[in-house]
Amino acid sequence: MAASPPVKEHPYNHLIDTLKDGKIQFFNLQKLSDPRYDKLPLSVRVLLEAAVRNCDGFFTKEEDVQNILDWQQQQSKAEVPFSPARVLLQDFTGIPAMVDLAAMRDAVAKHGMDPSLVNPKCPTDLIVDHSLQIDYSKCAIQNAPNPGGGGGGGGGDGPNQSQGPSRPATSRRGSQCGGQRGSCSKSSCSDPPAAPGRPAGSGQQIENTPLLCPFHLQPVSDTETALKNQEMELNRNKERLQFFKWCSKAFKNVNVVPPDVGAVHQVNLEYLSRVVQVTDGFIYPDSVVGTDSHTTMINGLGILGWGVGGIESEAVMLGQPVSLTLPEVVGCKLVGSINPLTTSIDIVLGITKHLRQAGIAGKFVEFFGPGVSQLSAPDRTTIANMCPEYNATVSFFPVDQVTLKHFKNTNFTQEKLDLLESYLKAVKLFRNYEDPSEDPEYSEVIEINLSSIVPYVSGPKRPQDRVAVSNMKEDFQSCLDEKVGFKGFHISKEKQEARVPFLHGGQEYQLAHGSLVIAAVISCTNNCNPSVMLTAGLLAKKAVEAGLVVKPYIRTSLAPGSGMVTHYLSTSGVLPYFSQLGFEVIGYGCATCVGNTAPLPDAVVDAIKQGDLVACGVLSGNRHFEGRLCDCVRANYLASPPLVVAYALAGTLGIDFEKESLGVTSEGKEVYLRDIWPSREEVQQTEEDTVISSVFKDLRGRMEKGNTLWSNIECPDSVVFPWDHKSTYIRSPSFFSKLGKEVPPPQSIDNAHVLLFLGNKVTTDHISPAGSIARVSAAAKYLQSKRLTPREFNSYGARRGNDAVMTRGTFASIKLQNRFIGKPGPKTLHIPSGQTLDVFEAADRYQRDGVPLIILAGKDYGSGNSRDWVAKGPYLLGVRAVIAESFEKLHVNQLVGMGIMPLQFLPGDSADSLELSGKERFTVTLPDCLSPSQQLTVKTSQGKSFLVTALFNTEMDVIFFQHGGHLRYVARTFL
Repeated sequence: MAASPPVKEHPYNHLIDTLKDGKIQFFNLQKLSDPRYDKLPLSVRVLLEAAVRNCDGFFTKEEDVQNILDWQQQQSKAEVPFSPARVLLQDFTGIPAMVDLAAMRDAVAKHGMDPSLVNPKCPTDLIVDHSLQIDYSKCAIQNAPNPGGGGGGGGGDGPNQSQGPSRPATSRRGSQCGGQRGSCSKSSCSDPPAAPGRPAGSGQQIENTPLLCPFHLQPVSDTETALKNQEMELNRNKERLQFFKWCSKAFKNVNVVPPDVGAVHQVNLEYLSRVVQVTDGFIYPDSVVGTDSHTTMINGLGILGWGVGGIESEAVMLGQPVSLTLPEVVGCKLVGSINPLTTSIDIVLGITKHLRQAGIAGKFVEFFGPGVSQLSAPDRTTIANMCPEYNATVSFFPVDQVTLKHFKNTNFTQEKLDLLESYLKAVKLFRNYEDPSEDPEYSEVIEINLSSIVPYVSGPKRPQDRVAVSNMKEDFQSCLDEKVGFKGFHISKEKQEARVPFLHGGQEYQLAHGSLVIAAVISCTNNCNPSVMLTAGLLAKKAVEAGLVVKPYIRTSLAPGSGMVTHYLSTSGVLPYFSQLGFEVIGYGCATCVGNTAPLPDAVVDAIKQGDLVACGVLSGNRHFEGRLCDCVRANYLASPPLVVAYALAGTLGIDFEKESLGVTSEGKEVYLRDIWPSREEVQQTEEDTVISSVFKDLRGRMEKGNTLWSNIECPDSVVFPWDHKSTYIRSPSFFSKLGKEVPPPQSIDNAHVLLFLGNKVTTDHISPAGSIARVSAAAKYLQSKRLTPREFNSYGARRGNDAVMTRGTFASIKLQNRFIGKPGPKTLHIPSGQTLDVFEAADRYQRDGVPLIILAGKDYGSGNSRDWVAKGPYLLGVRAVIAESFEKLHVNQLVGMGIMPLQFLPGDSADSLELSGKERFTVTLPDCLSPSQQLTVKTSQGKSFLVTALFNTEMDVIFFQHGGHLRYVARTFL
């Protein structure tokens, strides 16, 4: 955890050295005088330093230090502890973690212990960034801003819950004002005729035309849009924010960053990261584990960090190190020169393809070679951000002069830079990429020529399915032809030419297969790289100057990850051009990327359904699974921000940019993408002129000042949280019920039924969706029983502090493919009765009958975002084990952390090869003494028997499982 001056008994006291005339102490690993140290990858040197510094003979032993030092021989064999310097939480995953800690205080108090003992021992930052939704926008907004409804924001609650300003109810979908379709003549609606001051059919706000709120109660100016969205966010999330504020006061070592500051990973990059930490006169490398999948972005700055489940993060917060198998480290050597038209996103996707094909799941990637020097620090963080997509644990860029230059232009003083450089060079954590003599030894080396990378998009359903922009038109056509799958929609030839006319804004338009209806520039994974966003802004500027427009029915938005983006886009002069094309700033936080897209106009939805069209969305985030953006948009593509703008201008994904124009000027001249694409030199010059230290000083000022709305929120003043039993947001979970001091013996699984029979690629979105709560879902029935209306349901993400909602929301995805049912949906077969029920209702019936449950699945079970409810939810449904062909590594840790057994079929085995129907009953007998990676026998009621491997990777995994998970283990340490 956070370092303190070592005591005399520390076994490595002899390594202590000093800097700054003896004022700063550090463990100088070069004093080990071991030739193996110079050969270690730099990421492994960080692990070694943490082990040396935290060597206490209990969690971390001298044997662990020696195993890391002997990395060449012990990689993939030895289990070692890692104590990160800090923990990072975002609010979606942070609220259940903090609720669990609050509930743990209750459990400790019930056993007569002091509840104030329950505190994070590791510094923890919680950033509230996932509750924003788009209520006010310069684009046509069809929905009323309701204080309780919508995507990722919070919502109104029970009788004592603030409901925000009173608004008339409207339909959740379509262009309705005051409930009367097509009756509104205001210029902000999508249905009215063109308003004065803007071209007919443009659908976009033009200079000097007032912005109107969705109910037309008052004009909303350009500068007010983000503020009004923030006010709505704080009003609808009042109860959650009160809890967060209580946490910041009640718990030690908890820092809460309020809403509207920035996205978690961006704030981590710009404000929280230090490269080195200095505590009580002792210096050591910065490192972090976080509950957001973007945590790996920090590795681009030479800071070791990766995503963990909420359960693991809670354990780290409470003083336990992360246990990991000493990783193989793949050296990724970058050579060649970058193509001037290639953005960092293209480089990300190019590297992703190479590394995914290399099969590096669970490994560290460390970059080296002369090509690295060509990448700016923002380039590196953008590349590091995507490492979960090729299943690596981290993608690490050791610190060099480019990194130092980046921090010099941000918020580091020269004194801090000098100390940082002196320390890193003293322990050989500083790199000169041009000097091959510094190259360490790696498990294997993969070489990538940067000059071979060309612009790509990714889709239509998975981030790994990359398509060169030059081949996009042809590839989309093949997707229409192919049978339904990851790359196919199976549209018959006679239907592929369908054109469906519709009216919008008083004009007629047509939709076809490939028509674009959503275009979102989401800068949270790109705003750390100003060149990418500036390229998009300069492209927008040139497009407007050429007279090009975006069709008004396309749902366009710009969601900056932080105020830094707005600052440099405004300073560079491109923001007004973004706005003229419809990409105006709608607020700060996750929006489209987590499914919080504002509803499409009714006419568009009707046209899509009428023609059974494969409508498209394009966004510059890193998640786009089918149905995530909108259930009627079947093809979703990831692209760089400038390509999002380019496709929005084209209005279709079926375009060949080389041969087909984007439009014509007023003089009738055709405009091609190459005519308006800014040069690399132009972008770099703009970046130098605008992205300066004042940008980062502005963020620091906002961080330290906070905002008035947050400051005015009141919270309880108590050691234990006063739970409100009427609340539908914050509820004390049942994880600690019947908690005793003694560890129960292993319990075998006898005659379990299969709750779900699943196929390949079951993602965390399928297991625990974060989007809106469907009106016909089990969660909706629960909320209705609490007298909430549908517009107050809010999202699963916002209600993660309520186990009753989240359990009912487990496997509630409309895209869940359960083989018992044969069609997508959150249903399953209750085998004893033969009835088709909601997953929760079936599980509840099983539990009332005392029947244990398992899940059968195929390959890559649990891929996607890290969410603790993907394990907590199944646990509360009564699931005792998941038997799958393969698992996402992080999800294995989550299951073990909740006491659920991850059981893997032996190589070559599967449910199909074993001829399992899923309707059998299954028995898994556990031995008295479990061991890591032990094979267990599964027997069925049909007389079949087969072996599976229990994926307990370490002895600590076995201990956690025997305790019933991380939380019970930690709670017992207090008892």
